Amino acid sequence: MTRRGLLQAGLAAALARPLAAWAGPFRDGRDWFAQKRFGLFIHWGLYSVAGWHEQHMYRKQLTRAGYAPLMQQFNPTQFNPDAWLDLAEQAGMQYLTFTTKHVDGFCLWDTKQTDYNITRTPYGKDALALLAAACHRRKFPLCLYYSLADMHHPNYPTAGRPYELRAPEPGDQPDLARYMAFVQAQVRELCSNYGEIHGFWWDANVLKHRDPALNALIRQLQPNAVINNRGCDEGDFGTPERDWDSSVNTRLAFEKPIEACQAVGYQSWGWREDEDYYSDAHLLRSIQKVLAKGGNYLLNIGPKPDGTIDGQSAAILRRIGTWFGAVRESLLGVEPASALTSNREVALTRRGNTLFVHLIKEPETASVFLPPLVELPRRATLLNTGEAVACDVSDLPRLHNQTPNRCLRVKHLPINDRSTAGWVLKLEFAQLPAAASPVKKQEETK
Repeated sequence: MTRRGLLQAGLAAALARPLAAWAGPFRDGRDWFAQKRFGLFIHWGLYSVAGWHEQHMYRKQLTRAGYAPLMQQFNPTQFNPDAWLDLAEQAGMQYLTFTTKHVDGFCLWDTKQTDYNITRTPYGKDALALLAAACHRRKFPLCLYYSLADMHHPNYPTAGRPYELRAPEPGDQPDLARYMAFVQAQVRELCSNYGEIHGFWWDANVLKHRDPALNALIRQLQPNAVINNRGCDEGDFGTPERDWDSSVNTRLAFEKPIEACQAVGYQSWGWREDEDYYSDAHLLRSIQKVLAKGGNYLLNIGPKPDGTIDGQSAAILRRIGTWFGAVRESLLGVEPASALTSNREVALTRRGNTLFVHLIKEPETASVFLPPLVELPRRATLLNTGEAVACDVSDLPRLHNQTPNRCLRVKHLPINDRSTAGWVLKLEFAQLPAAASPVKKQEETK
């Protein structure tokens, strides 16, 4: 088959693929993850008292004694899980992932495995129990974060690696087997005592320990829980973080489940008193890009030590919610369709005869070009506002060396009147759009 024939066949296959194929990758109770695509990440713990960074103990190179005073200062009397869930819903989010234990080893539930937990603080209550009760009452899926690195436990095999103490402290007895038995006991608590859990989010496996029995235990106790790939085996889904994984930009669609994670704060995931916040434009394009390519997106905020959400983080989430509410039809219940165009400045999603064009980069002109598509839609709108936009199919000088030298163009966009962040063009076709395969002509000589 010729190259042109291959391209035509690929386009036809992309258009013909039934949407049911995108319903979920697991074919069991874990497929909730393929429908509820946008989640809230919560980083909260003793480090919130310091208001600097969630790895406060590690990055400040504190001893346990130097970090210990924070435990007696942690008293989140204003903690109201319903207020967290209200904000998540205002942002358009559909599930929540909560840090039960970070690298400092402090536990936010009433664990029987260590006294280093929230019930031994002035607050005295099981925060996870309160949050889980609210999530279950509101049918809001709850996932649990758990750090394998632990700067507090005496059996953790500390060796000065990232997220560890520089060396064992007096009285420590490093013992991997005993520490992993502790981890297993805590996992059993988390998956047995708090009702249905929808996910388990491992982190900081700096030991590179492999043991599929841990995830097997989670699956036995919580069969609907999705498990990430940062634990002791490959899990169910990948976790590209912030903007560090270039594959998020280069892939047209994710072949396997992923959940990109990002924080509203540039410096920290936990609450930071003097945070540098990402711009709305950066966050909107980041969310849009991942969801349009078929991934999940987990956006983090760090509650203050009293349990409330700071005003700036809350305002960011509400603005995101306003945007998401206007464009959600282009991101949920759709399939990735970027293979239909060679334009890599946009991402496409599709539902039936409708294509959604996501402007994932700042447009250079007031037109968006969609080669090799050559069919006009019967209606074209800027989904964010509902206003009509103009389209044509015209000969374009930039395509002079291709046959045909034309493509579908959406033009006269008001790019100088307002921010283009998060823009989506909705193109409704009478039938599935036909695509012409561009064939390059021989370059003319001067």
